[in-house]
Parts: sequence; structure tokens; C-alpha cells
Amino acid sequence: MKIIKKTLLSFLSAALLTSCASVPITGRRQLTLIPGSQLAALGESSYKEVISGSRLSDDKEQTAMIERVGRRIADAAETFMIESGRRSELSNYHWEFKLIKDDTVNAWAMPGGKIAFYTGILRLMDSEDEVAVVMGHEVAHVLANHGNERMSQSILADFGGMALSRLLDEKPDETKNLFMAAYGLGATIGVMLPYSRRHEYEADEIGIHLMHMAGYDAQAAVSFWEKMDNLGGASIPEFLSTHPSSRSRIERMKKQVSALKAE
Repeated sequence: MKIIKKTLLSFLSAALLTSCASVPITGRRQLTLIPGSQLAALGESSYKEVISGSRLSDDKEQTAMIERVGRRIADAAETFMIESGRRSELSNYHWEFKLIKDDTVNAWAMPGGKIAFYTGILRLMDSEDEVAVVMGHEVAHVLANHGNERMSQSILADFGGMALSRLLDEKPDETKNLFMAAYGLGATIGVMLPYSRRHEYEADEIGIHLMHMAGYDAQAAVSFWEKMDNLGGASIPEFLSTHPSSRSRIERMKKQVSALKAE
């Protein structure tokens, strides 16, 4: 019995070691048990479900801006991945940027590079640089595999690290719930749940780096989040409930922006 237990522990340890990856830009080690191609497929399916049930904006100028900013940030992300020797990971990204006509103050991302903005959040933005702040943050969640990490932790805790393909076959409902929770999706797809503070800080850092690489003014990150911090009130916007602002978070951004300017 001891030999069997020791063998199982050794196997699990080996699996964990081979499933560890590093987050682009920050270099933090993370557990990612799920192949990017499988997550991208799940993301595309969920994204299509949201878009088909939503009304896209008919404002051609705003729609073009979301697409333009998204492409510039995505190009910066891909450039970084190529320069970092991670070109092979790009096959999992098929970027899409949609603007949904909805007064909700929100934006979110799914694996594979599926990004959605709501027209409500654009009312709070005074420039394309501020759009790039939020776009960079959402692209950063995708690039950093934050959903994969959360889903992997749940699979390890609940199913002993069972392969996603087997989970999809044997426990489709549980798998869908894991996916929704890991990617911040509430009971209604498109209603987001918060990432951890670590993931939010990391998305800030990566997002500011990406917008800077894309030629946007990184200082806009500080001004935008200071504006968000001043909103507050009883009717807090959806975006602030899932991306809570704080003075400590803003101070971290200020330091990063100063460091970028000093380069």
C-alpha cells in the first residue's frame, strides 16, 4: 500500500512539474494542466454564445476604434511572445474584438483572445489611450493564462488532475461550471466574477507593458484608474465590482509607469 501511495505521489509530482509554466512578462510560475488548444475551443464556443445573444454596436467609429486598439495591443503581445521564444503558443490565439451595445460598464476576455467591450464603459473614457488601458488589462488576462491556472487548480482539487478531454466526456456539466468560474463567468454568461488580487495586479502590470509597447501613453493607466476610484457610490459599475480599484493598486501603477518612462 505504501509503495502504491508513493508511486501515485511521484506520478502526481511529475505531472505538476511538467504542467508548470511561467507568466509572460512577470515570469511568475503557475500551474496550467489544460492544453491551450482545448481552452481556446471552449472560449470560442462561449464567446459565440454571448455575441449571438447580444446586440452589437452600430456606431462604426467606436467599433473601428475597439478593433484598432485591440489589434495594436494583440500585435504587441505577439511580438513579445515571439521575442521571448514562445512563438508556438500563438497558435492558440485567434483574436476577436467586439463592441456590444449595452449601457453596462464592463469589458471581459475569454481564452483564445476573445474580447468584448460594452458601450457603457466607453462613456467613462476620455481618449483612445484609456481604451488601451482596459484593452491591455483584458488581453493580459488571456496572455497570462489566468483562467487556465484557476481551472487547473479546481481540477486538481476536485478531480485529482483528470484530463480536460475526459472531464468533458464524463462530466460535461461540471466541466462547464469549472470553465465559467475559472474565467469569471457568472450564472449568466457575460456577467463577470472577480479575479484574485494577484491576477488583477499581474494583469495591470502586463497590460501597462503591452500598451506601452503598442505606442500608447502608459500614464493613462493611472488617470483612468484614479477616475474609477473616485466613482464609488451605491450603484457601483459592474466593471468596478470585478476589477476593484484601490489606492495601493494605483500606487503600483504609478511606479511601473515611472520605470517605463525612465527606460
